[in-house]
Amino acid sequence: MSFLSVLARHSRLLVAAVLVGLLVWILFLDSHSVVDRVRWHQEHAELTQENEHLQAQIDTLQAQLDRPLSDDIIERIAREQYGMQREGETIYPIETPE
Repeated sequence: MSFLSVLARHSRLLVAAVLVGLLVWILFLDSHSVVDRVRWHQEHAELTQENEHLQAQIDTLQAQLDRPLSDDIIERIAREQYGMQREGETIYPIETPE
């Protein structure tokens, strides 16, 4: 038997093996495989959602910056964040147990 006669007899098997090999290559082994593309699509969707959430936070904070601060708010910030006090006032710090 010659090589060509064996090849002709098993040509369907050979074609099927080549197609299966090509399919496996495309699905899993290629640098831009289908598996990678699905993962990238999911990551893109997650990042897009996170971006929208962060943009909403930025809009909220920008709206807060655009409002003028009242004297009461300025006083509260000065007391709470910077430990400031009025003249003659004594502050007694209270520690809460954790």
